[in-house]
Amino acid sequence: MLDADFFRRWMTATAVSVDREAERLTALDSPIGDADHGSNLQRGFTAVAAALEKEAPDTPGAVLTLAGRQLISTVGGASGPLYGTLLRRTGKALGDAAEVSEEQLTHALRTGVEAVMQLGGAAPGDKTMIDALVPAVDALGESFAAARAAAEEGALATTPLQARKGRASYLGERSIGHQDPGATSSALLLAALAEAADE
Repeated sequence: MLDADFFRRWMTATAVSVDREAERLTALDSPIGDADHGSNLQRGFTAVAAALEKEAPDTPGAVLTLAGRQLISTVGGASGPLYGTLLRRTGKALGDAAEVSEEQLTHALRTGVEAVMQLGGAAPGDKTMIDALVPAVDALGESFAAARAAAEEGALATTPLQARKGRASYLGERSIGHQDPGATSSALLLAALAEAADE
C-alpha cells in the first residue's frame, strides 16, 4: 500500500528531476513554444517541495491536491493549469484514505489525465503531454517501471508528429521533427513515480 510519505517522495523526486532537466525542457520548448517550459515547471515544483515540507499533508490525496494547488498558483502559461489539474483531480479521486493501492492510484491518475484532456481539448496523437500520460496510465497496471518506459516512449514518439493542440499547433508543419516538451516533462513525472517506488 502507498501512504502519504510515498506521495511526498514522488513530488520531491519530480522537483529534483525538473530542476535537473529544466534547461533541456526549455531547449525543447524553444523552437515550438515560448521557451519557458523548463523555468516555469522548475519554479512550480520548487514551490511544491517547499509547501510539502511546511505542511506535510497526511494522506496521499492531500499531498497531490496541495501539489496541484501550488502549481496552479505559481506556474505561468498552460503548464500550470494542466499539471495542477492533473495532480488535483488525481488527489481528489484518491479521497481521504490514509493508504491507497497501486490499483487505486492507477484509477485516480486516469481520472486526472481525463480532466487534462478535457481542459486542453487534446487527444493522443496531438503532440502534447497526453501522448506520454495515456500510455503511462495504461501501463501502470503492470508496474511503475512499465509506466515510466511507456511515458518515455510516448514522449519520443511525439517527434515526427504535427502539433494539433497548444502553442506548437500554430507552427503547422514546422512543428514536425521536434519532441514535445510537455510530453517530455510528463515522462519525468512518471520516472519520478518509479523512483519513489524503488526507494
